[in-house]
Amino acid sequence: MTKQERAARTRTALIRSAAREFDQHGYTLATLTAISSGAGVSPGALHFHFENKAAVAAAVEADATTALRRTARIVYGHRSNALQNLADTTHALARLLREDIVVRAGFRLSCSHSCRTDLNLRQEWQSCVQQRLAEAADEGLLAAGPGRQQDLARTIVAATVGLETLGAENSAWLSPATVTGLWRTLLPLLARPETLAGLEPAGSAAVTGRRVPAPVG
Repeated sequence: MTKQERAARTRTALIRSAAREFDQHGYTLATLTAISSGAGVSPGALHFHFENKAAVAAAVEADATTALRRTARIVYGHRSNALQNLADTTHALARLLREDIVVRAGFRLSCSHSCRTDLNLRQEWQSCVQQRLAEAADEGLLAAGPGRQQDLARTIVAATVGLETLGAENSAWLSPATVTGLWRTLLPLLARPETLAGLEPAGSAAVTGRRVPAPVG
């Protein structure tokens, strides 16, 4: 293994250890000693990569942001209609928050008053929701008129960010069943009746990996 490869592995281990500390204890209570110990390296090795705790937190946020944006691009690439894409993106976001400690910690750090950077993933999510609703309006999918798009966006953001906040204490709030229930409630309020039948609150099979039952007969 080259020196560069070892350095990259150490940096990755430090970011993951920091994410665990921030996720479990919050930014204020997390310590550099615990972060270096959790990564299996010396405090000196940590300071070789990061100047201070704020720099470690910024790296966690940056990696989380990269993962979230990459996932959103992948889901968007499937290009079902805009409302289905919005539901699919929510399922993908919830899965990342359940399964990826760096994403979970980075999301919370970016929205924390204790650790302020230029990133705010909740604002990014709001922009994503607004964009998908604008696309849905252009596609003629929305039941509400254009004047209500802002109200709809705020409702969706409040509901989905609420799941992220509650999920910090109980991961069931981020489960596929909970996210499906949310969209089972929201989609009838958003979609025109002729559109609703073609929408899947549980997410598209191509995105979620769900098995679609074979047709009978």
